[in-house]
Amino acid sequence: MRQSKTLKRIRDGEVIRTCVLGHYIPAYVCHAARAGYDCIWIDLEHRAMSIYQIQALLACSHLYDIDIMLRPPTLEKTGLYRCLEDGAAGLLIPHVSTASKARLLVEATKFPPVGDRGIDNAGFDSDFKGHAPDDYVEWANQETFLAVQIETPEGVKNVDSIAAVRGVDLIFVGPGDLGLRLRQNGEMSLDNAWQIVADACRKHGKAFGGPTFSPEDMQAKRDLGAQLLIGNSEFQNFSHGLEQNVQKFDALT
Repeated sequence: MRQSKTLKRIRDGEVIRTCVLGHYIPAYVCHAARAGYDCIWIDLEHRAMSIYQIQALLACSHLYDIDIMLRPPTLEKTGLYRCLEDGAAGLLIPHVSTASKARLLVEATKFPPVGDRGIDNAGFDSDFKGHAPDDYVEWANQETFLAVQIETPEGVKNVDSIAAVRGVDLIFVGPGDLGLRLRQNGEMSLDNAWQIVADACRKHGKAFGGPTFSPEDMQAKRDLGAQLLIGNSEFQNFSHGLEQNVQKFDALT
């Protein structure tokens, strides 16, 4: 069974090199792995793929030995752990604003004694062959991860109790939704929120991170202690690449 590169980076105190994929592009998985990324965040909250497309991307991730952190379109319990059975290294759950919601997610995604996930032990994650059940459960609890997104002022206020929940492996700051809400209520700045998250994660020994928007921003988040840093997506590659290439046409005489 495969070992998670994301969790290894967390345990070693290193940066998790992460990029983003929002469309069904199997070749992207290969190229990201060859480029040296540890993890691909696949977004199914705002993008749609069939179950077969998802399974194919997850299979590619195992072939090229790169983690996929899947943001699923559901909070339904069996729907969550089927993503793990299909080979996701971790799940990223949006809008987790309370410790009680975090505990429900742990129940769905971790096996006893941490959670209450149902056991199959015959999926892609276990190589379709079934291992000794206790060995499989121990591996799954150690080598798959749960990341929860802080995207509301309530989530920032509760981040200390959320980070304290056993089974939550990573806290993810969602600057889009969180920044929108903070601008509306004026309660604090997004930078203040990042600092509060960093302090809570340091207190409870949890990894944290999120999207960054420039090399300077990436360094600033790293200086806070962030490990999961995202600074690239296929949208950026396509748009920047196309913009740069069309300039070649403009330069023709």
